[in-house]
Amino acid sequence: MRLTAHEQARLVVFTAAELARRRLARGARLGATEAAALIIDEVYEWAWDGLPLDEVTARARSLLTVDQVLPGVPQMLRRLQVDALFPSGSLLVDIVNPVQGGGDDVPLRHRDGVIELNPSRPRREVTITNRSDRTVRVTSHVDLSQVNHVLEHDRTVTAGWRLDIPAGSNVAWEPGATLTVTIVPMNKAMARGRRDGEH
Repeated sequence: MRLTAHEQARLVVFTAAELARRRLARGARLGATEAAALIIDEVYEWAWDGLPLDEVTARARSLLTVDQVLPGVPQMLRRLQVDALFPSGSLLVDIVNPVQGGGDDVPLRHRDGVIELNPSRPRREVTITNRSDRTVRVTSHVDLSQVNHVLEHDRTVTAGWRLDIPAGSNVAWEPGATLTVTIVPMNKAMARGRRDGEH
């Protein structure tokens, strides 16, 4: 049986989630990896079953409590973003503070100063239109040619490219919205290859 890279990754998540379920069943607390895998696995299945996006997000935030994870895990899992396959297509499930009682009122922190994003990488702009009747979000490190097909754009231009935004963030397209965004190659090797080809 041949498995795609995506299918292999899905099985890894499922395996880690099953480990989490075994530990919870005997009263053991979860580490960050198992906790994240359990939440992600359930999100995948709820999406597959066709539950509404809002309900999937709410369920994901009620799955684990601070008493079920090791100390420090809630701080490590401040945000989970899952590209899940719903009957209508792939949608981003954005889960902020997924562990209940883990300090929901503690803000995400950042360092002072300006950090240059993706230095020395080539950039291009692309216009994308949301043709659906719901909001579609795209995270920072998703190949734009692979996003939900309700986002209409030239995928030959975006293949191997991603949004030029901070890691872990996302851009939202409201129903019917058209946005022009800046994109960069997915990795440095692609960026080098592009620069070499331009000489």
